[in-house]
Amino acid sequence: MKISLIQTNPQTDRKKNLRRVEELMLAAIESDRPDLIVLPEYFEYYGGSLADKVAAAEPAPGGEAYTAISSFAARHGVYIHAGSMMERIEGENRIYNSTIVFDRKGEEVARYRKIHMFDITAPDGTAYKESATVKPGEDIVFYDVDGYRVGCAICYDIRFAELFLRLAASGADVIMLPAAFTLQTGKDHWEVLSRARAIETQTYFAACGQWGAHVSGGEKRFTYGHSLVCDPWGHVVARASDGEGFVTARVERAQIDRARAAIPMKDHRRLACP
Repeated sequence: MKISLIQTNPQTDRKKNLRRVEELMLAAIESDRPDLIVLPEYFEYYGGSLADKVAAAEPAPGGEAYTAISSFAARHGVYIHAGSMMERIEGENRIYNSTIVFDRKGEEVARYRKIHMFDITAPDGTAYKESATVKPGEDIVFYDVDGYRVGCAICYDIRFAELFLRLAASGADVIMLPAAFTLQTGKDHWEVLSRARAIETQTYFAACGQWGAHVSGGEKRFTYGHSLVCDPWGHVVARASDGEGFVTARVERAQIDRARAAIPMKDHRRLACP
């Protein structure tokens, strides 16, 4: 199975963001013919004030981003792991940060709502309060692509090993993590956490990040990018550089089987997964 990770620099112009995503997906299809395309967190809209985000959230299905990605998947016969979208919650002043997955017919086959909220103060004193606008999800989510079981996570989830142990215990072969990792934390933690999650779960781990500057709440902020794929032994087998673009990796059943046979962690585990 081939997977292509699309790395973009989304802003607050949804139409422009969607045009750029489509351009890069087309380029990936023409170049690498992936079976599955992965988009970054908030690929459709990023930045603005808290009120802007809530106002810009769309229903799913029915929203512009949902419809555009579903249509693209159907036209090109490709699975799309649609990073995350701002999903409107009727009657609430918060949204869901939602991954929606479309099959080759453009039909929704999975929806994951981010569980862990990014409520931190960065090393430079910048405060992030995701829970002010985002309602956390609760469900562990999987879907199947060509015989591979794919588990879902988003961005800050990467720091919570118990989620990934549950994904592994439920049979994940591949784990997807769309993200908007900050530059400050990304340069120190992005790769090491991705490799750790791959090693401990003995899965392919695909971390698809957005990249570059945006303005949020009147402040200029930066996301790290460097989208990458780790194999079940923890090797980085594909990596994007700075800037917009895409990177493609091949997922191989033999590599998963080899890692699990060499170190049979499932047979040796003595403590129950959370």
